[in-house]
Amino acid sequence: MTIIVNIDLGYEFAVKADHTTVFGTLSDVPKSASFFPKVDQLVDLGDGVYRWEMEKIGIAQISLQTIYASRYVCDKATGSIVWTPVPGEGNALVSGSWQITDKKKSTQLVLKIQGELTLPLPGLMKMMVAPVVEAEFEKMVEQYIDKLTQHFGGEVISSNRV
Repeated sequence: MTIIVNIDLGYEFAVKADHTTVFGTLSDVPKSASFFPKVDQLVDLGDGVYRWEMEKIGIAQISLQTIYASRYVCDKATGSIVWTPVPGEGNALVSGSWQITDKKKSTQLVLKIQGELTLPLPGLMKMMVAPVVEAEFEKMVEQYIDKLTQHFGGEVISSNRV
């Protein structure tokens, strides 16, 4: 039996670094991933596709590991970085985007992430496990944003959940 946990997150914030620096960091998937917590391994599968293998997490007597692959397409002219799921790699489908906008004295960032995690657990556990998995993923994304913000010289305005 399996359960499916859906994730849907969005954040908007501005950093002090210039657009070129921000886009350069975020469009370099291995460099960007180095700021994301609990990544056990990032595997370059070629053609803009990367497999993310997260560290195993334990919930009670259960150990879970999220593995997924996404294809990345970067467009500096529009300031967009978009990733789409690659089916058949791991136990999750993850998509999302960065929208990066030059505001002259700052760089505006909008991050959106959607995910569908398939976990090998009985359906009865969904009510217990889903909120824990959702909260853990949200915490990791917020840590990622904090590390990026520090890297880019600090935040200009407070971040908002969108």
